[in-house]
Amino acid sequence: MSGDRSNAILCLHPLPTHGGMMDSHIFKKAANRLPALADITVIRFNTRGTSSEQGTSEGTFGHGISEKEDVIAAIQYAFSDVGVTNLWVVGWSFGTDLALKYGRDLRIKGLILLSPPLRFSETEDLLFWKEDKRPIVALVPELDDYLQPDAARQRFSVIPSASVIAVEGAKHLWVGEPYVHRALTEITRVVNPSKLPLPLEY
Repeated sequence: MSGDRSNAILCLHPLPTHGGMMDSHIFKKAANRLPALADITVIRFNTRGTSSEQGTSEGTFGHGISEKEDVIAAIQYAFSDVGVTNLWVVGWSFGTDLALKYGRDLRIKGLILLSPPLRFSETEDLLFWKEDKRPIVALVPELDDYLQPDAARQRFSVIPSASVIAVEGAKHLWVGEPYVHRALTEITRVVNPSKLPLPLEY
């Protein structure tokens, strides 16, 4: 966690049973780069039962159910302890489902979704965001293993405030510096666009 506290992102990581954690590479690179390059505070944490370089969090994996308490607590921490003003929730894979299900605090500006599989999200979750009208930006890799751009556009079409951005050549895990740069650029475009363009090297 670092950076200008007025603009911030809360990162919800990929599936911990498949190696997802707060240090998953996009989020670790966001934490290393965005505070300096884009004046964005980056807040990361492990959901229950998740292991990373920072250690193992308490509890056990809850299949996207008991993680609700983790997300709510992290949002409260961002506002009460960190003192952020503008908070966007950024989910990646499993984290996008957590964002859609539990990132509903009215103080949140909106959601940024990387590789949303819509695996744990239910119709009720999408209908909530349809009525809510806060912006949702979904970054969908062209070669995603779970939900590719055309299918994503269809699934998100029920939410008028959602925009789907297809990322040519990218895969679910965003491996490769060009795709990392694209993901961080799109996050910055939403959260603090005055800091664009981001440098190609850091």
